[in-house]
Amino acid sequence: MMPYSPSGLFPSGRPPRPTYREPNPVSGAGVAAGAAATIAWLVLFGLLGRSLAGYAWWTLLAGGLAWLAALALVRLGDRGVAAGVAIVTAGGWSIAAAAVATRWATSGDWPLW
Repeated sequence: MMPYSPSGLFPSGRPPRPTYREPNPVSGAGVAAGAAATIAWLVLFGLLGRSLAGYAWWTLLAGGLAWLAALALVRLGDRGVAAGVAIVTAGGWSIAAAAVATRWATSGDWPLW
């Protein structure tokens, strides 16, 4: 005869399994706050450039600093804000890369040197 295996419908007398919860859950508000702050950060740095090359270099620098802040937030702070920072930084870098590629394709001259 096979041993009886409980279905879980009725308590078996054993203690319940532990439930693990995230100490700092990611929230939509945190992601939105990180995204909004990073948009402002990238725009302010992008406005420092007087040409496409300047815009691209300032955006690259601002994005690098933003990613360092996101790494610190992942380790010590709110991971939702860090996710918003990382997502918008990637988008900002993509916009700068597309602008550089478009100028390079139309003029035949690499605009960053």
